[in-house]
Amino acid sequence: MSATALSSTGSRSTEALPPGAVVTVFRSRLRPGAEPEYQPLAQGMEALARAMPGFVDFKTFTSADGERLSVVVFADADTHDAWRDHPGHREAQRTGRDRLYSSYHIAVCTVTAERRFDAPQA
Repeated sequence: MSATALSSTGSRSTEALPPGAVVTVFRSRLRPGAEPEYQPLAQGMEALARAMPGFVDFKTFTSADGERLSVVVFADADTHDAWRDHPGHREAQRTGRDRLYSSYHIAVCTVTAERRFDAPQA
């Protein structure tokens, strides 16, 4: 399965996540014809997340079969919860359920361990 990156900070790939960081994994599928309304809303939500205190990273990918995957990282549970509960984000969630998504699944995880490998530069 191939995936296309829609957006990425690119800045966290070699940095450790903060201890206790909260990672939200958001898998979704759009309803037919929802793309024109979805794109500006998604861009606005990414900009809002990046402006929130405790923001760490935001990446979105789309697979060849149309499933979207967004991974959003905040420094801790309090900053994640502030993002989750932000009025603009809550409104976007309602819009997504009412008009945009045919399905979605959200997993919210706390980082308890992290491993990393970076090949030596040639």
